[in-house]
Amino acid sequence: MACSSEPEPVLKVGGIPDQDTARLARRYQSFADYLGKELGVEVEYVPSADYAAVVTAFRQGELQLAFFGALTGVQARIQNPGAVAIAQREGDAEFHTKFVARPELGLTSLEDIKPQATELTITFGSESSTSGHLMPRYYLAEAGINPDEDFRAPPSFSGSHDKTWQLVQSGSYDIGALSESVWDRALSDGKVDPDAAVEFHITPAYFDYNWTAQGDLDQVYGSGFTAKLQTALLKLNPQEHVEILELFSTDRFIETNNANYRTIEDVARGLDMIR
Repeated sequence: MACSSEPEPVLKVGGIPDQDTARLARRYQSFADYLGKELGVEVEYVPSADYAAVVTAFRQGELQLAFFGALTGVQARIQNPGAVAIAQREGDAEFHTKFVARPELGLTSLEDIKPQATELTITFGSESSTSGHLMPRYYLAEAGINPDEDFRAPPSFSGSHDKTWQLVQSGSYDIGALSESVWDRALSDGKVDPDAAVEFHITPAYFDYNWTAQGDLDQVYGSGFTAKLQTALLKLNPQEHVEILELFSTDRFIETNNANYRTIEDVARGLDMIR
């Protein structure tokens, strides 16, 4: 009698849904196809409804590799001892939040907000977003502004960066905080109406997005697999993989490690966003 063999394990990848679903689907399908060829394993993209769902899926072992923001990456690694940040986009070593507003407000800094805050509204991105919530909340506090108490209404959460600037442009909110890469791309694509939304502040730099891998990949897929995975990420280059890199808004990925995100964890604990 022939013995049935165990099916080869599938490498499931995902990422925080920080922008429109069509772009995300193209991004991760192209990436999954590339990674499968490089590693010789089946790779499947698993979409998630929101930021928290990606962290949950990673915790439950439903994702082996995820593209997290700094905050969600910290959350995932706390919940998955042994998980490691292995790569980041080159720009993620010095990432920024951009604040945008309706131009007629005349804002030029965060300090300009305070005198008129009670008349203004603000929208963040996802509650678990680093560049769309954690860091802008931190820098608002540094400027003496409590977003939960000082504005006309409690802050809104748009759910994604592209929706944030669109809500400001439509006049639904006065101020928005979002990822610099999403805002810059919207500008370069000619989607922003400068008479309806303008950038007025950019934060200091911080570490942000990263690829985080489960800690048991070598046991599941074979010795040295995590190193091969990291190498595959670092091999992506504009000459051969321009579409994938453009969809990730970068020219290349570079090495990173868990220690780079300790400051993010400290900020999140200070704001009671991690306990």
